[in-house]
Amino acid sequence: MKSKFKTCTNTIVILFIMIVMPGILIYKGQCSAEVLDRIVAVVNNELITLSDFTETTKAYTEKILSFGYPEDQEREMLFKMREDVLNQLIDQKLTDQQAKKYDLSVTDKELDNTLERIKESKRLTDEELRNMVAKDGLTFNEFSDKIKQNILRAKILDIEVKSRIVITRDDVKAYYESHKSEYMPQAVYHLFNIINRLDSNADNDNKIKALSIMETIYTKLTEGQLVEEIDKDYAESYGIETSDLGTFEFNELSQQIQDAIKDLKQKEFSKVLETDLGYQIIYIEEIKTKPGKSLDEATSEIQGILYNDATNEKFKLWVEELRQNSYIKIIK
Repeated sequence: MKSKFKTCTNTIVILFIMIVMPGILIYKGQCSAEVLDRIVAVVNNELITLSDFTETTKAYTEKILSFGYPEDQEREMLFKMREDVLNQLIDQKLTDQQAKKYDLSVTDKELDNTLERIKESKRLTDEELRNMVAKDGLTFNEFSDKIKQNILRAKILDIEVKSRIVITRDDVKAYYESHKSEYMPQAVYHLFNIINRLDSNADNDNKIKALSIMETIYTKLTEGQLVEEIDKDYAESYGIETSDLGTFEFNELSQQIQDAIKDLKQKEFSKVLETDLGYQIIYIEEIKTKPGKSLDEATSEIQGILYNDATNEKFKLWVEELRQNSYIKIIK
């Protein structure tokens, strides 16, 4: 009995020191001297640890480092990113604490339904979604946890924010008039791409070789060779990929692609483009015209846009109020 009491007492002392002394290390086990983690922030009665912070920033850090920015710019971007992530983790803690206050949770069915909606909206198979998540540097469990957090946030919003939002007919009309071009008839492009992928750190010789292959493909296309034949002839030998990119309105495309295809017709293709992913040729499979919408036809859509904008704004104000009424200490 005595030894158990001593062990528990040591645990209480360690917890006390963790809160009172900034930057103190968290130890593995009850009385072990092995360093496991340290505290970077205290949010009311909960902690954000260095491991939480590092795991969240990992994918962002790798992405910034991969761009090869000048050292000063890279350092500035990393600092700003880490500051933003820490604030997001604090806001997340505050939101989670409110969820606990209301005894909110996310069921497996709610998570599954949300994941299915994500796949449907992005036209992804389960395998494609998992691959996309992996490219972002996350495990699927980590991604699922983030989705759960978003669902909890939505439930909190229903209680704390959304009930206070009112969208009037005048609000809808004003939005329609200021975004009228979006509700006029639009050209919709069904695009394919032919791509020769390059690593971000590819040397100049590899770039020249990749560009040469794509210029040869461009010449063959101008001579009448079909995209399907290009894929067959070059995929195995040179790793050339042909992909169905899907359908897009013109203003949904990047400025580079807009400039490349703006004067092209159906069944025509762009010149070779140098992109972050490598060298690409954009092929227009089909161009359709999407009909415009009157104010009445667009009302439901606009209400959704205005509702989401108002929700985000009120959520920010609500979190700021939570911050003002909470104990938050950032430990450098």
